[in-house]
Amino acid sequence: MIKHIVCFKLKDNSEENCTKTADILKSMKGNVPTLLDIEVGVDFLHSQRSYDIILQVTLESEDKLEEYQNDAYHCDVVKKHMHSVMESSVAVDYIL
Repeated sequence: MIKHIVCFKLKDNSEENCTKTADILKSMKGNVPTLLDIEVGVDFLHSQRSYDIILQVTLESEDKLEEYQNDAYHCDVVKKHMHSVMESSVAVDYIL
């Protein structure tokens, strides 16, 4: 099992934009078949070192992670939106 985690810092971290972005990330459930589990959270602290949104997905294997990275819905809908709204991101991928 693979855990893929991405933290996003948004250009506009208003509640409205964070909610819209979180909903787009959550929309991968049912649209990206390689996902075993997905969790999306919005930061409430807004400290200097905080990121605004976290995405955690669980996948079966490294091969499935590669499929996920190239999935049409993930690329055409989610990545397109994220690249338009994010200032920066950090990621970690590890084996469970």
